Amino acid sequence: MKEIQDIVEAFTRHTAEGKQTALATVVHVEGSSYRRPGARMLVSEDGLLTGAISGGCLEGDALRKARLAMSEGKPALVKYDTMDDDDAKLGVGLGCNGIIHILIEPINLSLPNHPLALLQKVVSQREVALVVTLFSLHDRKGPQPGTCYLNQSGEEVITPALPGFFLPLLKPDIQETRHNLVSSTKSYKQDQNKFTAFLEVIQPAPVLVICGAGNDVLPLVNMAGLLGWATVVVDGRANYATQERFPNAQQVLVAKPEQVLSQVRVDQNTIFLLFTHNYNYDLAMLRLLLPLPLPYVGVLGPKKKMERMLDELQEEGLTLTESQLSKVFGPVGLDLGAETSEEIALSVLAEIKAVLARRNAGFLRDKQESIHAQSGAPAVHPITSCPA
Repeated sequence: MKEIQDIVEAFTRHTAEGKQTALATVVHVEGSSYRRPGARMLVSEDGLLTGAISGGCLEGDALRKARLAMSEGKPALVKYDTMDDDDAKLGVGLGCNGIIHILIEPINLSLPNHPLALLQKVVSQREVALVVTLFSLHDRKGPQPGTCYLNQSGEEVITPALPGFFLPLLKPDIQETRHNLVSSTKSYKQDQNKFTAFLEVIQPAPVLVICGAGNDVLPLVNMAGLLGWATVVVDGRANYATQERFPNAQQVLVAKPEQVLSQVRVDQNTIFLLFTHNYNYDLAMLRLLLPLPLPYVGVLGPKKKMERMLDELQEEGLTLTESQLSKVFGPVGLDLGAETSEEIALSVLAEIKAVLARRNAGFLRDKQESIHAQSGAPAVHPITSCPA
């Protein structure tokens, strides 16, 4: 989500300065590549790049092709075949072993629902979004509809670029994708028309609600900002919980545990961290958080503290289900050998990322399958055919 946020912000600046722009999107990958479908990069007419479609190898060539697309005023599908030994002649030298298809869409501001307008809608709401990008692998020189559909908050945005006769074919896959919240790639054929659709699920960025305003929370807030994650800092001490101490936090609250939830919006992407160094405050917050459908609750402190808290809650008569316990991480963080506040922040944020991505946070060198092989996380399915 941070990449999309950065692209939207850059687009706003470029538009205010009267610059023409184009959006480059990785729409399909065969084999391995540095970035996967959904990676985006905004290109301005004067060569400024925001986002990335590779590790820096494709950007130069994509910039030239983006300028050409801007001058011609129509989308272009570009193919990079890194399985070809002659790939080095292109000057990209990816070191990967795959075929990357990148769709370049010049932004026409006269169209109300151009690709960046759709992305602006995506970032403006904290709701899951489904974006459909339509392209033709069969006829690379033919029409490339591009980013042409958005489904968010129960509303649909359908652009004129989406061929009307394809919408009925897309509808079942749109419904399935919305239900499963798993990105997919599908191919469609009707008469002589062949298109491939990348149905992309875009989740809102996580929000970290950090209970505790000590000095050890400062690096957590700052590092979360680098990831594009919003932060809310809460503490019962007015001299600690101040905006001056946490200028990078989106919200700073002085509140008792029972006052927190009424002042914070909680959804499926809200993370809670209990860092108050106050046992009773943490216990009161944990009591309130356990019944909520949260993906992660992190508790700072030793395992004995965590065990004591859970024992006390059970003694109160609170029934702790396996589902509730599975989202509680205490002691919080990955075992990185962290000692300093900055290292602990790195450990905690890395664990949160692993949990949200449903990964085990092991060493990549020990991974038997490819890096991007899925472990229950949102996946890109192989292309399947839809009969005419």
